[in-house]
Amino acid sequence: MKYRYLLIGCLCVICLAVMPAQAFTAKTLTITLDGNGNAQADMQYELSFTEQAAIFFHAADPATTLQSALQQNLNRPVTVQKADMSSADVVIDSFATLSANNGTTTMTTPAFSFASAQAAVKNQWYAPLISADFAPQATTITFPDGYKATYFEQIDIPSVSHQVS
Repeated sequence: MKYRYLLIGCLCVICLAVMPAQAFTAKTLTITLDGNGNAQADMQYELSFTEQAAIFFHAADPATTLQSALQQNLNRPVTVQKADMSSADVVIDSFATLSANNGTTTMTTPAFSFASAQAAVKNQWYAPLISADFAPQATTITFPDGYKATYFEQIDIPSVSHQVS
């Protein structure tokens, strides 16, 4: 009987040792602009088992957290359409600014960063236990005419200007 408890205890220790310590991993961020400069943003991410459990038991609300963080970072109205354990769909009004000059229209997106989100996690009590990665593996901004600007593994996304046809 003692050996059974010892075996179960050892298995638990091994499981805890090999469990990933990564808390949040941003996979992709796709931003699609319409002709008025509004953006539909889709973020794909992975959550740790603990974070998934917190969402399942309603101890965490990713939609509210995401909306607050984006509005604070972008200074624009943000509507979270969906946020679950693997993705979030967001509408950002007036994300890009439009300027007309000599019959051509230029759309300019703001620079934005995930550094403040990463810093906020580092200030939490559980920070020593996790390693969050807020830099998306790929960030793609698509303009109405199909032009795409893509960035890889960048936590700071620069402003992008493009003349739309």
